[in-house]
This record gives sequence, structure tokens and C-alpha cells, in this order.
Amino acid sequence: MRAIALDVGEKTVGIALSDELGITVSPRETLRRDGSELDRLVELVRTEEVGQVIVGLPVSLNGSLGPSAQAVLTFVEQLRPRLTIPVVTWDERLTTAEAEKMLISANVKRAKRRQVIDQVAATLILQSYLRTNPTTPRLPEE
Repeated sequence: MRAIALDVGEKTVGIALSDELGITVSPRETLRRDGSELDRLVELVRTEEVGQVIVGLPVSLNGSLGPSAQAVLTFVEQLRPRLTIPVVTWDERLTTAEAEKMLISANVKRAKRRQVIDQVAATLILQSYLRTNPTTPRLPEE
């Protein structure tokens, strides 16, 4: 079952997609928050045969839900009725900062970083989620 992760920001939504086995995750695209993003997400879920949507929830370091988290929860409530699959939130603390560090260490220029950072953050969110909630049987550790 494919899973999709969303890094929802004020101006953009970063998207990452897993493979059918839930093993690998790839950045997919970044959508502008222009009013058409929900339609595009519904279309993407349908065409990619996604079985679950994971939305990064920016929980504060102290565990509280600030204005950014509340905005994400509002987005989730707008998305859920448009889909027939589960839409869950996942703690995304520091994923954007981690994505920025990764891109800098890979010598990605600032302009390019701005274009892909939300996708990379979504990739980190989905990887974290799948590590904790595997969707496929894993071989026992030896």
C-alpha cells in the first residue's frame, strides 16, 4: 500500500510518496497553497493508488500545539471529507530544519533549496512514520 506524506506550510504543501511496499520514500512535488491544492491532492491519491495520507503536525518542542499546528489541523479537516482513506497526523518536530541541513550538506544552492525543502521535509515525515508503523511484514532481526 502506498502512503503519501504532506508537509503543510503557510504557502506550500510538500509531498512525498512511498513505494507499494512502504519501504522507500521519494519526494514528489510542492504545491502552492492557492485554493487548488486539495483538488490536486485528491487527484494524486487516486492516480497513485494511495492507501493512507500522513500529514506532518508541527508540534512545539514542549509538546503543545501552536498556531502552525492549528492551521495544519484545519487543513486536515478540509481534506478528510474529500478522501475515503485514512488521513492521520504525525509529529514532524524539526523535520524542516533537518531537511535544510541535509540540503546544505549536499551543496544545494539556496534558490533550489527553497524549491525542494518542503518535499524533503515530507520525505522525512513519511520515513519516520513508516519506521514506526510498518505496513509490510519485516524479516525478524538476527
